[in-house]
Amino acid sequence: MKRNSRLSAILHVILHMAERGKAMTSEELALCMQTNAVVVRRTMAGLREAGFVTSQKGHGGGWVIARDLRDITLRDMYDAVGAPEMFALGNRTETPQCLVEQAVNQALDGAFAEAEALIIERLGSVSLADLAADFHRRFAAHAQHGNSHHAT
Repeated sequence: MKRNSRLSAILHVILHMAERGKAMTSEELALCMQTNAVVVRRTMAGLREAGFVTSQKGHGGGWVIARDLRDITLRDMYDAVGAPEMFALGNRTETPQCLVEQAVNQALDGAFAEAEALIIERLGSVSLADLAADFHRRFAAHAQHGNSHHAT
């Protein structure tokens, strides 16, 4: 089963935008993400609807972050990408009248719900400013070791 990486991708895009500090076109963001500009525009349109980015047309235009990174959490971004399913695991439901299946599903449902609540709580406690600060720490450490790798 393919993993849903939209949350990771959108966080990547937002941090590139924050680092640039000015409008970025869909084409520039697509290069950062190694994807197609159409995919970027579709994703960014959802973030615009949620109020996290704005778009500017014309020369010097592009996508701009609309809110302070301290005011945006990973949970906000998770919600903005449609709150995708957390787990690829699920319950067997072929014989709902089976008492064994009922017992198994109840136990799994409880475990899944607890795990998801913990993850969502954690997402709500990390701001995009926290991610940007972590990137800056990593970048400084790489620079000290002569590594010229940058944000890609």
